[in-house]
Amino acid sequence: MLSTHVPPERGTNATTVSRHSQVRRRRRIGRSSLRFYFFASPWLLGFLVLTVFPLGYALMISFTNFDGISERLHWVGFNNYLDVFHDTLAWAGLLRTVLYAVITVPCGIAGGLGLALLLNRRMRAVGLFRTIFYLPSVVPVVATAIMFQLMFDRDVGGINAFIELFHGPAISWLIDPTAFLVLIIMVLWGLGGGMIISLAGLQGVPAELLEAARVDGANAWYRFWRIILPMLSPVLFFQVVTNMIYALQTLVQPLLISPGGGAGQNVVAVPSGNQLYMVHVYAEFFYYQRFGYGSALLWVLFALILLITLLIFRSSALWVYYEIDQGGNN
Repeated sequence: MLSTHVPPERGTNATTVSRHSQVRRRRRIGRSSLRFYFFASPWLLGFLVLTVFPLGYALMISFTNFDGISERLHWVGFNNYLDVFHDTLAWAGLLRTVLYAVITVPCGIAGGLGLALLLNRRMRAVGLFRTIFYLPSVVPVVATAIMFQLMFDRDVGGINAFIELFHGPAISWLIDPTAFLVLIIMVLWGLGGGMIISLAGLQGVPAELLEAARVDGANAWYRFWRIILPMLSPVLFFQVVTNMIYALQTLVQPLLISPGGGAGQNVVAVPSGNQLYMVHVYAEFFYYQRFGYGSALLWVLFALILLITLLIFRSSALWVYYEIDQGGNN
């Protein structure tokens, strides 16, 4: 008898192989995804527990009269947020904070850039000088505050001792109206962090551009204004954003520089010139035990920081230069 067996079509085999390869590919992608989430899980867990949950909890209690002790919460709705608009101390602290940021952020960036320009050259012991200028930025803020308290003390401070050499009067630096000036000087003492960032940016400027401009007769100012500064603008943009966010949240320095060396019990003794917004928030939390209202103050500050950050980003198109534009073209 003749065999009636018909061999399978070639197309059927190809389809089967294709399906098996797709299954293997899906399994391989699935295993890769599992490995990714396994290694990322510590960060994801930390983000959820240490960031998302505290934010949600702070948002919740901002609508209550929580005092930090009692377990009974009374829902007050938007009353805490409405009280912010009638809190003269909060608005005065916010204005001081904005003034503080307007002074420290440009001066800090300009000072760090100036130091970077001075140290971005070949000379003897340049590494030593960079280290010396960078060290103040890594000194703990508590140690810096103690040093400045000793320097600006009215009776035993080195600043007044120097003034007395010229028969000048002793000045009470740590109280109004000079306390705000001491705070500014203390913050600008740590220019080394900005110097390192700017120095890294300067070393990324192509030497060929500078040499070509020098050959064409461009002076130092023209090379800085037309070549170095535009090439450095992304680095400066990064510093503007981060320093502005940091400045608007300043808390520790005003507390520590206040007379007596400020912890929680000294918050009301902070000179009025150093009563920044976050100092007022700290007092509402830990001095007046108004956790609900303090949380509302923090969310208002968050909204302000977000708005200022967005404005900075929108303005970046006017002054930040990128070698590759947003479309990916050179």
